[in-house]
Amino acid sequence: MTAALALACYAAAVGAAAPKALARSAWPHRAPALAVAVWHGLVLSFTIALALTTYHLVTPTWHLHNGMSGLLRFCGLTLNARIPGTGPIGVPAIAAPASVALVPLVCFGHEVLRARRVRARHRGVLDMVGRRSARLRATVLDHDTPAAYCLPGRRPRIVVSAGALRLLSPAQLESVLEHERAHIAGRHHLALAATEAFARVFRWLPLAREARAQTALLLEMAADDRALRRHPRHALVSALYTMAAGHAPHAPGGAFAVGGPGAVVRLRRMLDARRRPHPALCGVVAAVAVGLPLLPPLLGCAPGM
Repeated sequence: MTAALALACYAAAVGAAAPKALARSAWPHRAPALAVAVWHGLVLSFTIALALTTYHLVTPTWHLHNGMSGLLRFCGLTLNARIPGTGPIGVPAIAAPASVALVPLVCFGHEVLRARRVRARHRGVLDMVGRRSARLRATVLDHDTPAAYCLPGRRPRIVVSAGALRLLSPAQLESVLEHERAHIAGRHHLALAATEAFARVFRWLPLAREARAQTALLLEMAADDRALRRHPRHALVSALYTMAAGHAPHAPGGAFAVGGPGAVVRLRRMLDARRRPHPALCGVVAAVAVGLPLLPPLLGCAPGM
């Protein structure tokens, strides 16, 4: 029961306190890709902690240290755990925590498949109303609003409006297209689907709300960074300023549009002269992202738990 209490307190801290602290921090905007990894590490760590808490609640048993077998029993990872004075608990003890872990995973699969169907329908519409540009490697829509977005997945598609072609210079347009290619190459739709699925399951949780909102913004910043490595800063900044008020014409949910609500924050970030975080800090953050999912099992295995 002590382990269940410790794990429950840890899950509460990760689910409520950690997201608020991370959302207020300044470093995530300087290293957006690492920040996305930390958000996903928190999501995974919370899920594991909740599953282990459930296991310890349904199997309030003594765990003994006897080699590897004893360590597994001590951590609550055994199918034949016993409550004192009773027989083996068996599979039912695994079903409850397994369901806690599997529900977000199933929801993630559903979200990926749903988004794939939406994108497939939208591609069909684009085939009818858009025209393919081999030079731009994109589909052009006859729309006056300057906009650009991408459809990621197995058959990726970049879409740009005629208004954007008319208003943007060649350098600006190429930086915008590179931004969209970054979303496709980085498979950002999967990272977004993961936080969306988590938010659907735990919609009441601060971590779920913050992870979904922050991940969407950070992925845009990560795409900006890739575009800035290949194109001048002023080209992307001026293009984003031109397209900030634009909305992607008839873009489906999950499409990554250049403009949008986070455009002002991204403009301020690109105009900020601050350097990227020190490599040492990046290494520490990466280690934290990897280590977060390992903390709940270690906490459950701590002596005296």
